[in-house]
Amino acid sequence: MDFIDLAAQQQRITDKLNANIARVLTHGQYINGPEVRELEKALADYVGVKHAIGCASGTDALLMALMALDIGPDDAVFTTPFTFIATAEVISLLGATPVFVDIDPQTFNIDPAQLDRAVEAVEKSDPAHHPLPDTAGGKLRPRAVIPVDLFGLPADYDAIGAVAARHNLAVIEDAAQSFGGEYRGRRAGAFGDIACTSFFPAKPLGGYGDGGMCLTNDDRLDAILRSIRVHGQGSDKYNNARIGINGRLDTIQAAILLAKFAIFPEEIELRQEVARRYNELLAGAVVTPQIPAGCKSAWAQYSVLARDSAERAALMTKLKEAGVPTAIYYPKPLHRQEAFASLDYREGEFPVSEDCASRIFSLPLHPYLPADDQRRIAAALNLISG
Repeated sequence: MDFIDLAAQQQRITDKLNANIARVLTHGQYINGPEVRELEKALADYVGVKHAIGCASGTDALLMALMALDIGPDDAVFTTPFTFIATAEVISLLGATPVFVDIDPQTFNIDPAQLDRAVEAVEKSDPAHHPLPDTAGGKLRPRAVIPVDLFGLPADYDAIGAVAARHNLAVIEDAAQSFGGEYRGRRAGAFGDIACTSFFPAKPLGGYGDGGMCLTNDDRLDAILRSIRVHGQGSDKYNNARIGINGRLDTIQAAILLAKFAIFPEEIELRQEVARRYNELLAGAVVTPQIPAGCKSAWAQYSVLARDSAERAALMTKLKEAGVPTAIYYPKPLHRQEAFASLDYREGEFPVSEDCASRIFSLPLHPYLPADDQRRIAAALNLISG
């Protein structure tokens, strides 16, 4: 059994994949070729935004977004500690400071009420109000928030947007896992000043290598992002208007993604069926994911909660014995990572994230997961969990 079955998808689109790749090999425009522009338009239209800017990875998309908003030293950027390190890594790369905010225990996404308290704590330099990083006495300016649409479920953007408006924060949507998801009638990638997604192969819309995209409705930010991704290019390739990066999306990856996007809406609906079946089969065995009314998850992962770390270990062992692969996303929250040790966060400061990290594990989920495999997984879980 595969955790993610990319081979089944490839069999469906082999002819289109080969044709698209052959077209790139024929025209030879391997960097920023026509397929990149075609993909940008297709995904902007799908999400419902004016601009999409392809780039080399989801991490580069986040980095470019922060650069476009002039985030740098002495700036505070608020985000969740329960995510992959890329979300906070890019903040530190620019000399800004990640300020972590705990999550909602139902959705695993950033808690808007705690976000409000965190911003006020930074404004007042008062760690008694909310845990703050050690900045060696320096005062931080609240500048931006990066909500993460964890496991495919968009964050609560109405509540987050209200907090951001009160405190004059920019919003960067980390939609690396949620492309294809929805929040109150709008698709993931449509929220904030800039949204960022990833085309890592395991993502709902994944390529055969790294890739990413920024999405925005802001004409000025679109122009800046396009400049940043090509070394800060100005009017021509040897006129550099700003410091940038080499962040371009390869044309062959764009061609592959175009072939995959042709079946992507159908695959999103197939993911819903797989998730619904899991919810029915696993009721009472583990804590299954909660999707708020008006939302749709892209189901990048199907993550459940055991009662404690000991039960998680037992369940994962039983599943392994049954030939079922599992994974833990994420076993150590970012505030406890060695890379952020200088921020001097303490264990226990983000209790919901720490609790979820100790109990969570993910089951196989992809559009082509057979119902019989799901029943086999459920049988293994129910056997030792009741």
